[in-house]
Amino acid sequence: MAQVNDIHHAGSETPAATPATNGSSWQPLRQPVFRMLWIATVVSNIGSWMNDVGINWAMLSLSADPLSVALVQAASSLPMFLFALPSGVMADIVDRRKFLLFSQLWVFIAATGLTVLAFIGYTTPMVLLIAAFLLSAGAAMSSPPFQAIVPDLVEKKELSAAIALNSLGINISRAIGPALGGLILSFAGTWMVFLLNAISVLGVAWVLWRWKAEPSVQRLPPENFFSAVRAGVRYVHAAPVLRNVLVRTVAFFVFGSAGWALLPLVARRELGLGPGGYGIMLAAIGVGAIVGAIMLPRLRARFNPDRLMVLASVMFAITMLALAWVRDFWLLNAFEFFTGFAWIAVLSTLNLGAQRSAAKWVKARALAVYLTVFFGSMTVGSAIWGQLASRFGIPFSLTVATVGMVLACATVWRWRLDKDPDLNLDISAEESAVPVPEIAQDRGPVMVNYHYWINVEEAHAFTVCMQDMRRVRRRGGAMNWAVYEDILQPGLFVETFVVGSWVDYLRQQDRYTINDRKIQHRVFAFHQGSTPPEVRFLVAPVSTQHR
Repeated sequence: MAQVNDIHHAGSETPAATPATNGSSWQPLRQPVFRMLWIATVVSNIGSWMNDVGINWAMLSLSADPLSVALVQAASSLPMFLFALPSGVMADIVDRRKFLLFSQLWVFIAATGLTVLAFIGYTTPMVLLIAAFLLSAGAAMSSPPFQAIVPDLVEKKELSAAIALNSLGINISRAIGPALGGLILSFAGTWMVFLLNAISVLGVAWVLWRWKAEPSVQRLPPENFFSAVRAGVRYVHAAPVLRNVLVRTVAFFVFGSAGWALLPLVARRELGLGPGGYGIMLAAIGVGAIVGAIMLPRLRARFNPDRLMVLASVMFAITMLALAWVRDFWLLNAFEFFTGFAWIAVLSTLNLGAQRSAAKWVKARALAVYLTVFFGSMTVGSAIWGQLASRFGIPFSLTVATVGMVLACATVWRWRLDKDPDLNLDISAEESAVPVPEIAQDRGPVMVNYHYWINVEEAHAFTVCMQDMRRVRRRGGAMNWAVYEDILQPGLFVETFVVGSWVDYLRQQDRYTINDRKIQHRVFAFHQGSTPPEVRFLVAPVSTQHR
């Protein structure tokens, strides 16, 4: 379950590579709520890493089957695959503070229940898998809203430094938690590790309880759950950079999951380590991640995202090969240091791509889709590598994963992360040039037609530019889109798209980003008639809507 904690604040990992542009890197800690939440989160993550060591070691003590051990990883990853997107939707449409409090209560109850079962000696393999699933479900619920509240806790100029501090905190806990968990396991047993994890959650809950967020003013009614899901999926489908991030996520984590899923088996079966030794191996990964987080700003200045991603992937592949064949404890720990270094480089690069490709209004949902794909890849990969290790042995499984990861680096040629480097997805303050009539917000569906008069010589360039406009409309909520040329009136082009209701059209206008406005200005520049182009709104008759 270690990597679940690592991604628990996945969005927060992103800026590990982005230094603050103004002031000190520690400046966000001057904000009282951010400082208290940062400290509480570090403590909670230490407890989570201790808990991961406890569950993995308890499973190793109960079953020597590689598939059973790998299923712990699968059970930890599956909830993110199942619940990240619904949680992202909830984070965008409900009170995030209350939703976060509910998620912390969920984790506390699950951790307390596991503590009681461990204390009375009833920790079967099925109990451990269910506990891993429930604890990860709490992480899935809290991850999107945690990512989304950071801008509410600090000033805008401190945002990059704030997220970088979150990343540093996660990696500090990764370095401390496993070693401390292994030490406590050696002296007190698994129940004490599980108990300390339950207690560690209370600090985050206390800070959230005391924090009173400023109420936001909504001009339009909130989206319902299912329409918000559809809007999020449409946005992802129409965001090329985000789609590239998702492809690269699958390409890395399906193979990278082998290193996490089989690490406990290597420690116990191949090296004959106890819980303390296993904790030291995880701590070596954590130290490597801390060093990586510190060095990433320099690496990003030297390498573009695609080159950095390839270099880190190759480094991670080499460390998996070492995990397969190196059996000297300290030499293997040296390789595990670079595992952490490469892991944080890949994770932050992908997170940065996901963050920069999502507008604020849909950020939690877009990042939730990224988490869903990430953990889906981890879940599937863990099951595959565990099954392969059961049949052909651990070294063979890790070697195959290594070869697969190296081959997967070829995705850089087709799905690039540095596409559209000047993308600006801040909400535009510019007013719409198109007059908006006053009608009932629940009327719909609505067909919107823009009429453009275009010089014949510029017709091809116009239609090419309109493909960018198609993505703008689709990202904003259009269910379908097309552009037609009037054969009876040469030079007249009609853009048409449909939204579900009038309020959906109003939301679309409110969601225009600076980048969207730039695309719209390029399209309008082709128009030779009056500015703006003529717009017609066609609304389904009332009798049709209630049929």
